[in-house]
Parts: sequence; structure tokens; C-alpha cells
Amino acid sequence: MISYRPAQDCDPIMTPDQYCDDRAARSGSSFYYSFLFLPPEQRRAITALYAFCREVDDVVDECSDNALAQTKLEWWRGEIAALFAGSPQHPVTLALQPVTARHNLPQEYFQEIIDGMAMDLQQVRYASFKELQLYCYRVASVVGMMAAEIFGYEDRRTLKYAHDLGIAFQLTNILRDVGEDAARGRIYLPADEMERFEVSNDDILQHRGSDGVYGLFRFQAGPAREMNPCFRHNEVHGYIVRLRVDGRHSGQFERHADLERLWRHASERAVEIAATVTKSVTAQIKSDRRNKQRLRSQHVGSLRYGEVKNAS
Repeated sequence: MISYRPAQDCDPIMTPDQYCDDRAARSGSSFYYSFLFLPPEQRRAITALYAFCREVDDVVDECSDNALAQTKLEWWRGEIAALFAGSPQHPVTLALQPVTARHNLPQEYFQEIIDGMAMDLQQVRYASFKELQLYCYRVASVVGMMAAEIFGYEDRRTLKYAHDLGIAFQLTNILRDVGEDAARGRIYLPADEMERFEVSNDDILQHRGSDGVYGLFRFQAGPAREMNPCFRHNEVHGYIVRLRVDGRHSGQFERHADLERLWRHASERAVEIAATVTKSVTAQIKSDRRNKQRLRSQHVGSLRYGEVKNAS
């Protein structure tokens, strides 16, 4: 029986929020810098959520002993239960304590994320897209839906959008990281679809290029694009990593010669779309506020008119 208690790698005088901020900053992710533009309360909330995701994700990525990794994830399951029972111990869960209540983040969502991480320890192949979709839901869609709760929304369709966008982004990550995952012995591409294109496990694990592999990659790009409205552009089709096989690079996963140009174009489009969406949402929020203020003024005015009329 392996016992585990995480080492809290932080200055003892750090507050829980400072620990989470430091954890996010040390991750090297661009997410951290985007958080800096949020209002303080939302920034603290999303940073605490991100720190939790980093903690459990690193259990899988940095622990070479599967039994120990399983024990660590079980510890986090217990710590999440303690969080919702009102007795958290870890800086991350201490930081999450006010967040879960304020933003209605359910315990089940945190456990789903841990379940997704556990799948990486228990499962290195996926028989079908349905199996893979469950993995994507747990490690990406759930996080998006929790972020939606933190940022706030009025239309319930926002959660459906966050669900689909999470799956689309995770599928894109899987295509991007085929070679890196293969080096860890993992293949996320659905086995039935690999069989359809006559691609074997060894083709992926040994980085063997073929028309079948490229066809499989193009086919896999379909769900990622269809579920992500940000990437419904023909130009971005070329973004998907392809195989280049020639005398110098035989059997290596490489980007197509035009990929850098397409990548830059896709990135620019993504930024433009994000800016447009943000501007539209902000304008809608302001419009809603103005409408509410106008209706409130009309209501107050009607009451006053009624009072005057009754008095007369």
C-alpha cells in the first residue's frame, strides 16, 4: 500500500491564491498571461481552477510509476471531497473553497477531470471515437464548462458551446501531439478508424509515413473542425500535421512546407475571431445593462405616475 501526501512546493508565507498564481506562472502557458486581463475576482477563480488542472495533469505526465500516479490521483479525489466538506488542506483547494460556492462549480466536475487523468494511466488505446469523446469531455469540455460558470452567462447554450469547443480543442491537441504521445506509448486515434485507413499501431509508434496515415490525419481533422466554429475555414485544413517522407526525413513526422504560413494565418484568424467575439459579448452585456436600466427607469416612472394619478 503506497501512502502519499503531496509536497507543497511553495514559500510557507504564500497565501493559497499566491500559490495558485505561482503555479500558473511556472507552467509557462500563455493562459496565465490571458488571465491577467480579467477582473480580479474572476482572475483569482480561473487561476485556482487552472492550478488544480495543472496539479492533476502533472501527476500523469511527470510520474513514471503508474501505481504511485494512481495513488496521487486518489489523494486528489479525497482532497476534492474534503473541499466540498469544508475541510480542504492543499493551497489549491483552499483557494478553490470560495470559488466553488460563488460560481456554483459542482464536485462532480472536479471528479470528472480526475477521471480523465486516470484514463491516461489505464488506457493507451481507444477503440472508437465514442471512447475518445468521453476522454475529451473529461479533460477539456468539463474545464470549459467550469470556466463558463466563472465568467458568467445568461444563455444556457453557452454550456453546449463550451462542451463542443473543449472536444474540438482536445482533438486538435491530439493531432498536434501524435508523435509526442507515441513516444510515451499512447495512441489516441480511434482504432476502428485506423483500421479503416489500414494504419497499424506500429505505423504510429514508429513514425512510419504513408498515404494511409496522411488520409487518417485528414479524416481526424473533420470532427475537430466541425465542432469548433473558430476553425471552419478551408485554409486551416492545411494546419493539421502531415507526414513528409523523403530521402532525408524518411519515417519522421514533420510539418508540411506550407504549414508555418498556414499556422500563422490560423493564429491570426483565431485572434481576430476571439477579438470579435469578445467585442460582441462586451457590446451585448453593455446593451443588456442599458436595457435593464431603461426598463427600471420606465418602471419607476410608471409607479410615480400611478402615485400622482391616485393622489389626484
